[in-house]
Amino acid sequence: MEIKAELVKELREKTGAGFMDCKRALEETGGDKEKAIDYLRAKGILQAEKRSGRATKEGRIGAYLHRPGEKIGVLVEVNCETDFVARTEEFAGFIRELAMHIAAMAPRFVAREEVPKEIIEREKAIYKQQALESGKPEKVMDKIVEGKLEKFFNENCLLEQKFVKDPDKTIEEMRKDLSFKTGENIVIRRFARLQVGEVL
Repeated sequence: MEIKAELVKELREKTGAGFMDCKRALEETGGDKEKAIDYLRAKGILQAEKRSGRATKEGRIGAYLHRPGEKIGVLVEVNCETDFVARTEEFAGFIRELAMHIAAMAPRFVAREEVPKEIIEREKAIYKQQALESGKPEKVMDKIVEGKLEKFFNENCLLEQKFVKDPDKTIEEMRKDLSFKTGENIVIRRFARLQVGEVL
């Protein structure tokens, strides 16, 4: 069944859970909002969301150098609430996996909220032109553009990318899993990816 964006928005406003989590919950429960809330609770997503407002002043910076050749390097900062969690092997392991993923998948942004408005507008204009040139009817134009923009976010935003070593999980789901296990708010703050010969 197709889940309308308005329904996802309503569930997001009610629960504070992320867009993709709300969409998946509604898909799993046939569009039933109350059952979707129970689904989110059962998955531990709502507990993680409650933590999301808490201050994250501790954390670590991880580095990854791709071998052989050492032509791709990544620095990533992940924050948490306490130095205790920052020093755990689980936290360090998450950062290592994250840096390796960034090297492999080359995201451009951490989250969709960071994508500049002018980039979104440019992408939409391109998708609309493509749809026009392929002879698609006007009435489905907005849906096509919306679908392609969603794909753009999925491919270019780190949190929405599927983890390179386990495509069944997104990076956001991994972040929430760690938040649930540690009992702390975990924030992927920023990253830098450098590639030899890359034109910026």
